[in-house]
Amino acid sequence: MISTGVLVLISLTGLLSSFVSGIFGMAGGQIFLAVLLLFLPVAPALVVFAAVQVASGAWRAFLWRDHIHWPVTWRYIVGSLVVWGAMTYVSFVPGKAMVYLGIGLMPFLAFALPKKLAPDVTRRGMAFVCGALVMLLQLVVGQGGNILDVFFQASPLDRKKVVATKALTQLVSQVIRIIYFGALAGDVVASIPYWAWLAFLVTAIAGTSLAPLVLNRMTDAGFRKWTKVIIACFSALYVARGLWLLWTGQGA
Repeated sequence: MISTGVLVLISLTGLLSSFVSGIFGMAGGQIFLAVLLLFLPVAPALVVFAAVQVASGAWRAFLWRDHIHWPVTWRYIVGSLVVWGAMTYVSFVPGKAMVYLGIGLMPFLAFALPKKLAPDVTRRGMAFVCGALVMLLQLVVGQGGNILDVFFQASPLDRKKVVATKALTQLVSQVIRIIYFGALAGDVVASIPYWAWLAFLVTAIAGTSLAPLVLNRMTDAGFRKWTKVIIACFSALYVARGLWLLWTGQGA
């Protein structure tokens, strides 16, 4: 049984993470998932994470609906569905160390690519590849948001198109994640009271609604700079946490 204090902390973290994601498109998810993994097993943590991200992502996509880049969105969704279809034959839940290391190391590998090979989501075939790769990472290591950020960082899309398009693509991805991990989450998710789910959803929408106050005042250059800084900082923390769990034998 999850204590009331932990549920309140999760709710407040959801408020903060939705606010950050509303500005940068994805980075807040790293904060939220990190907190969830401190208190919940991997499968339930991913289900709660996905449910809250559905709420904040849907509201974010609605707020910025006029800026959605539809060609990227549809190709991304097709790539996601192809991988999900293949993974339905595998019931796999990653260990916590694997989640931390996977989402921590992948962005550094992507940043190390030469500029001419940078994965620009608007290039021919890249939206499909992005959707497939992010979905694979979400199901195998628990998170793929960092890699999604890298694909959009290398694109010519402005900050509003980035936030709007990422919101809709991740809305689809989170629904798929709930379906995939929901059957593997056990009784932990079922034990969360209805008031807590309501609090998660309300704080997620509230944080998302506050974000435009900041995003509208940012420049595209500032948006890309701070997105990259945040990705690098959290990725380093994730790698350190994953290595610590392996060192202490708590990586399962």
